[in-house]
Amino acid sequence: MKTKMMNLRKLTVLAITALLVTGISGLSTVAGMPKSETTSTPLVNPITALINTVGDDLFSTLDLTTLVDPTTTSAPTQHYGPYASDSPDSGTCGNDWATDMFDRHFTVFTHPSGITIVEQFKDGSFVTIAGPSPGACDLANTPGTVNGEITGTMHGYFVIPLPPGEIQTRTSPYCDAVLLTNTDCTTTTFINTHFTPCYPATCTVTTFFFHYAAGDQSLIINEWKNASDDRGGNHGDIRSANTV
Repeated sequence: MKTKMMNLRKLTVLAITALLVTGISGLSTVAGMPKSETTSTPLVNPITALINTVGDDLFSTLDLTTLVDPTTTSAPTQHYGPYASDSPDSGTCGNDWATDMFDRHFTVFTHPSGITIVEQFKDGSFVTIAGPSPGACDLANTPGTVNGEITGTMHGYFVIPLPPGEIQTRTSPYCDAVLLTNTDCTTTTFINTHFTPCYPATCTVTTFFFHYAAGDQSLIINEWKNASDDRGGNHGDIRSANTV
């Protein structure tokens, strides 16, 4: 069984590598001619294809830079991080339902027609705050609450295409490329200190996915997916009790 899984993993990595090399190299032959996508740069095409191939959970944790040989493509990748971070997490009702702890990783895909940043949230955990559950105001869910101090794991990603004309201004290994520090690292800090400032005014998250799991802990529902519509939307909950 172990050998079989190792072989499957090798095949998966080879397939992903072929997909990225083929997809990104293909884009290089039509530089400046974006395909009819809803995003602002054609580079999202192979990224979306990669997500669809490996699935959201694996894409959240992959080392994306190991899958592309920069000598065979015109789109070199850069990796930044990990940056230890924490953040309040708001639910569908607008309240903060948890505090998240995770490592931020940024991968920068550069193409003559634009730049796309993938931010991954790896090795994450969360602690709940008593109140409405994260999915309580989702019309597809039964309203509910979550008890405080429930713990669990989480991971996820953002896809952020930069608008035409944006350029990379720094390649500092620090999250904050101006102050040269990793303290209080955020998406805004990384993008606006490594590139001409644009986040979140003109460059925004177009695709996102987060997966939370809490095990038993006397929960009615113990898994929550928070995702953009193109990744299937929200599903599940972290819920201790129903309110109706």
